[in-house]
Amino acid sequence: MSTPVTATGRRERSPEAPQAAGRRTARRPRDRAATIVLHVLLVIGLLAMVGPFVWMLLSSLKPESEIRLVPPTWWPHDPTLGNFRDLFARLNFPTYFLNSAIVAGLITLGNLMFCSAVGYALAKLRFPGRRALFGLVLGSVMVPGMVTFVPLFVLVANMGLTNTYAGLVLPFLAWALGAFLMRQFMLSIPDELIESARVDGAGELRIFLRVVLPLCRPALAALGILSFLTFWNSFLWPLVVATTEDKYTLPVALALFSVGQNETKFGLLLAGSVVVVLPVLIVFLLLQRHFVRGIATTGLK
Repeated sequence: MSTPVTATGRRERSPEAPQAAGRRTARRPRDRAATIVLHVLLVIGLLAMVGPFVWMLLSSLKPESEIRLVPPTWWPHDPTLGNFRDLFARLNFPTYFLNSAIVAGLITLGNLMFCSAVGYALAKLRFPGRRALFGLVLGSVMVPGMVTFVPLFVLVANMGLTNTYAGLVLPFLAWALGAFLMRQFMLSIPDELIESARVDGAGELRIFLRVVLPLCRPALAALGILSFLTFWNSFLWPLVVATTEDKYTLPVALALFSVGQNETKFGLLLAGSVVVVLPVLIVFLLLQRHFVRGIATTGLK
């Protein structure tokens, strides 16, 4: 509704205008209060997530006697690097670190290669049984890992792969969750781009390597971080498959300090946890931009 104009050329104010202004004025305090509440909840959530890691880092700098104080202290009274020195002195740390790096690295590379190939086949190729295969992948995602743990171990043992890198790596080179993630991302790649490459005479392998994979960097970064994080921190499978200390990974080696409640060396455990977390944190910081974009574009919640 237009505002009437008087003979003097001034616009008369509509009677609804003061009411609308009053409603906007009354709404502002409510919006401000909602914003404050939202920020308070976000800060509480941030503290709940970051707090344990900060406490772990600070406690790794405390002597064993201070760690066991009740009530516990937040800041170390006498900061020391003794826990880290003892950790490297008492553990065959280079061997355990190398084992973890080899296992997590090979599994991550395998997932990047095989999961992206499976995702491309499920998203862009037309073949009989494609939907059934995708349903099988989804079913594998929903099956808990403990259900397949014993059959998988029996299979590895019958193949004579216990206490080997092959036994630690081979069962996890193709991750169902990774195949689902890559398939969801590749659905967003235009079919016209692939068809034009086929018209130009490119084969499927060349299309996959030269056209599709360069466009999948965000999804590959997300899959790489998820795979590396999951299998770097893996404990139960290396504990069962590795029967000698020369094949132990870092999480399994740290369990050597947990022999009963009274003998647990909490300082060494905390220092070892810091060392275990650092590589994952570095990888995430380097790839966080691609990771966030990959998660957002694949629809993974």
